[in-house]
Amino acid sequence: MSNSLAAAVLTTADLSEAIRAVRTLLDLADVGRGEVDFEAVIRSPDVVARIRHVLPDLAWSAKAGKEHGSSEAGDNPADCLPIRVFDWGRPLDRAEPFIAALGPDPAAVRWDLDEWSAVPEAGLEAISQKYAYLTLTVNSRDLYQDEPAQDHTVHVHVRNRNGFQLARAHWLADQVGGRFTGRVEPAYL
Repeated sequence: MSNSLAAAVLTTADLSEAIRAVRTLLDLADVGRGEVDFEAVIRSPDVVARIRHVLPDLAWSAKAGKEHGSSEAGDNPADCLPIRVFDWGRPLDRAEPFIAALGPDPAAVRWDLDEWSAVPEAGLEAISQKYAYLTLTVNSRDLYQDEPAQDHTVHVHVRNRNGFQLARAHWLADQVGGRFTGRVEPAYL
């Protein structure tokens, strides 16, 4: 893993539209050995129960700090709310059930891709796994759940070599009916 820049290519209040965009982008990438990572702030015992149904061995810690509870200590997350979820390296098929379990809580779901495939007709070369990610922020505008929102944003990550590769962000946004507005943020992986 390596740091990248994440470009917001679609923001929508319609979660199903955001998921359709993610599926389209995944179809444009090589995901053969892909995996998915989850970060979230969970505030409700109902959401905790639904997420633990999807990820029974969920990795989490109390938002107030690990000394207030964590999965490492074997604590019950429902007794330690709010909690922060940092659960990485899951199979791709866990992403949509996790998203469905969230309710109003903010999260970032990041797909670690094998590569952004080359698009010769657009002049885009392949981008290796080291810099190929896709993130859906749910109920948050940013990657780190610091900017809660009632909408959802699809971010594409690309390599930061000789500056951000704007052509890739624009091309991917076009594929999902979005628009790259120039909003980027560093993704520390």
